[in-house]
Amino acid sequence: MAETDIVFDAVIGVEVKGETWACVEIPDSAELFGTGKSVRVDATIDDVKLENVGAMVTGRGGHMVSLNAKVRKALGKDIGDSVTVKVARR
Repeated sequence: MAETDIVFDAVIGVEVKGETWACVEIPDSAELFGTGKSVRVDATIDDVKLENVGAMVTGRGGHMVSLNAKVRKALGKDIGDSVTVKVARR
């Protein structure tokens, strides 16, 4: 793993503006990435690889990676399900 790699377990679903989005939140991400702005990352969610995706700001000082319907189908999971996440800044 590179210095900026982080591995963690998360539940799919991040509350944004009163709605639950199909995303996973990256813990301590502003400190990890050194910014409160969006960054590009490579992520592995369980065994599904997402290359060069945007980690969006949560509005609470962190970042989240969106899991679209195609990714959730490949995972066999949806909002409320647990996943293991590996993230590395590009």
